[in-house]
Amino acid sequence: MTNISDRLDEPDRELVRGGVDEALRNDVSLLGNLLGRVLSEAGGAELLGDVERLRGLAIGAYEGDGSVSIDTAAELVDAFTADRAEQVARAFTVYFHLVNLAEEHHRVRVLRSRDSARTDAASDTLPGALARLIEEVGVEETAERLSALRFHPVLTAHPTEARRRAVASAIRRISDLLQRHDAVLAGSAAAVELQRRMLEEIDTLWRTSPIRTTRPTPLDEVRTAMAIFDQTLFEVVPRVYRMLDDSLLEDAAGRAPAEAPAFLRLGTWIGGDRDGNPFVTADITTEAARIASEHVLLGLERAATRIGRSLTLDSSEARPSADLDALWTRQTELAETVTSQIGTRAPNEPHRRVLLVIAARIAATRTGSDFAYAAPEELLDELRVIQASLAAGGARRSAYGALQSLIWQVQTFGFHLAELEVRQHSQVHRTALAEIRAGGDRAEMTDEVLAVFRSIKGLQDRFGVDASRRYIVSFTQSAEDLGNVYALADAALGTDAPTLDVIPLFETFADLQASTDILDGMLALPPVQARLEATGRRVEVMLGYSDSSKDVGPVAATLALDAAQARIADWAARNDIVLTLFHGRGGALGRGGGPANEAVLSQPPGSVDGRFKLTEQGEVIFAHYGDQAIAERHIEQMASATLLASAPSNEEANRAAAEEFRDLATALDSASRTRFFELVKADGFAPWFARVTPMEEIGLLALGSRPARRGLSVESLDDLRAIPWVFSWAQARINLTAWFGLGTALASVGDEDALRRAYEGWPLFRSMIDNVEMSLAKADRRLAERYLALGDRDELAALVLDEMALTAEWVLRASGHSELLEGRPVLQRAVRLRSPYVDALSLLQLRALRRVRSGDDSDGTDEAKRLLLFTVNGVAAGIQNTG
Repeated sequence: MTNISDRLDEPDRELVRGGVDEALRNDVSLLGNLLGRVLSEAGGAELLGDVERLRGLAIGAYEGDGSVSIDTAAELVDAFTADRAEQVARAFTVYFHLVNLAEEHHRVRVLRSRDSARTDAASDTLPGALARLIEEVGVEETAERLSALRFHPVLTAHPTEARRRAVASAIRRISDLLQRHDAVLAGSAAAVELQRRMLEEIDTLWRTSPIRTTRPTPLDEVRTAMAIFDQTLFEVVPRVYRMLDDSLLEDAAGRAPAEAPAFLRLGTWIGGDRDGNPFVTADITTEAARIASEHVLLGLERAATRIGRSLTLDSSEARPSADLDALWTRQTELAETVTSQIGTRAPNEPHRRVLLVIAARIAATRTGSDFAYAAPEELLDELRVIQASLAAGGARRSAYGALQSLIWQVQTFGFHLAELEVRQHSQVHRTALAEIRAGGDRAEMTDEVLAVFRSIKGLQDRFGVDASRRYIVSFTQSAEDLGNVYALADAALGTDAPTLDVIPLFETFADLQASTDILDGMLALPPVQARLEATGRRVEVMLGYSDSSKDVGPVAATLALDAAQARIADWAARNDIVLTLFHGRGGALGRGGGPANEAVLSQPPGSVDGRFKLTEQGEVIFAHYGDQAIAERHIEQMASATLLASAPSNEEANRAAAEEFRDLATALDSASRTRFFELVKADGFAPWFARVTPMEEIGLLALGSRPARRGLSVESLDDLRAIPWVFSWAQARINLTAWFGLGTALASVGDEDALRRAYEGWPLFRSMIDNVEMSLAKADRRLAERYLALGDRDELAALVLDEMALTAEWVLRASGHSELLEGRPVLQRAVRLRSPYVDALSLLQLRALRRVRSGDDSDGTDEAKRLLLFTVNGVAAGIQNTG
């Protein structure tokens, strides 16, 4: 298949020629050519010819030189047979998967290249962030802030990953082969063999259906997340700590006590989030935690065994301490057979034998035998005994080398790997509590609600309180909604109720406005007062980005969230609360997406304070954590941004900007909301939306275990989940959820100079404008017109298209750019190179959508729906955004 790199060799492509690294060009060319061979072998020259014709027409139409129109490309698509349309859609989809993996591979290559020449001066590195903090607050204050640093990503199973697991696995195998291909000589026998194997894997990818035939279960989702832990996080997290420690200790690194704190904590909603998901039960929650514990304990056992086998230090060269001898005695009393076997193999290697017994105890903890550890703190105490003995005996590098990494892993992951957070809707709690108080028969849901608390208690008894203590209440509308959780726990277990930190989730505009009043009421609850005393007055508050955006539009939601954070931070300061704000951000821009480290730095003063927690979901999990080098960089960037967010200079800049542009924010909020309501509150909007986008068909995709809707008809958007709301507009190449209302809001201000000043001096505004530029660059008016025409509502279509044009005009005026993404040339080139290929898939999707909507059975309804679902996967891969 001819590919993106071929376009760069054409004489009129100088605009993008210099922007693609030669190594990336070569990778894309190699993979594209291999795909072309697979297509020819599978479907003959005719299939490859049809793919090439559509590709050429789409590029010509996108370039806009007048020689080809989008109508010509659409005519070719409409002329395909049903089978050919499906084959072409799959070809473009596979191509995007290959380009995506090539870009990821190149990103890793660039990261490694930069790492070799790294100076640590950049503010988005941990050493750079620390250097800046030291300048602003001094060494002692910086050390205190570092010790309190916490970055807390929470993995969720929100269904935004469109790829099947089988497809993702095939892509990973091809990526591994491409990495090995880098290391061999071009044209060598090894290179030829690797290309043959890539052909085999690409052929498998081509022949693997992109559509899941069955919806994944919650436990399937748990196991998918475990792959990220096994392949990436378990090894990467201590590497990040080590990099920080090397910077802190410099020449003493590795032979002095570690100064880098274990600042990452991992959370998960997978198997615990039951809001709208009837498949997540108490039994599922228990099993999800058991699976996670199995993985982390196995990882710790293997690490302890590996390190133990390497600690072959003779007692004459590293004398054991009295504490180590005492530990060995306790181990012998605990498990005489095990210690006898290990002692026989290592009679003069005391540190080795103690650590190998520790490995055996970790294994016993995993299997649940009497030899097990009661808690991770017990394991940490024993590891520190070994570390102190090694250091006292002169073996300092053994003390603070691999053994320190193991200590960091235990500190970070414990015996539970990730804290399993439970989430449920406030209305479910109200209904259950009302039934319990009324007496008599109870609904099955009420029994299930009570069973959850027993499950949490069981997890805490087995793995410790930190394994599962956070309980999030969706749509918190009053302090009573939080008190209801404690009341239900008492109803389930009485005085034996689990330890709970009940977290309000403010999602709608009204709830965000009322947040501090609700929090005031929360402080009066006796169970909350008891937790404040036990935790040092720590409180966590969650903010929902997606539903607030669907509620009042993206502009008003962005401003409302920022204002709510400022109010909540002030509330925390007044009440002597140690606040953690939990950001329910998604991957797509309409769900709070965009560069997360930039978003951290734009938070209101006092709202971060060295602690940042956010959701990571769907395709974002794999984008951030699927590769070790990328995961390492992501964690470092997020941690450094979390430190710098509370730097005096950053907080003062954000405080001054909020004050200076307060009136502008008010004007933008009012105008954007009015415009948004003009659209979504129009008569018949919901069924029109369902008709002009593949919203209903997306519900047929088995993306995740949770249903796409909470049980509504297309007559209402009230219960439509934010994910399909965003996903649907992205598929229609409109991306409305990221920008609608902004053009009207900016035009209502009308002062271009004032907007330019805001862009330069107000981080929140700049981030919003930059994100909208990216969203509009991925949208396409020509295709949007075709989707909107499906609804036979010219006035609504005109409303959307007029606002799209107005927004594009005014974001450029505000940024001072002459074209979209002018300030981000690498991203601009990537979008331009991808867009024609996405256009081809969109035309295929439109063909299917028109036939499904019209009832035209010329393809056969099933064939049209199948093509539609194929293209949904392809467009998602092409634009790299789902929900």
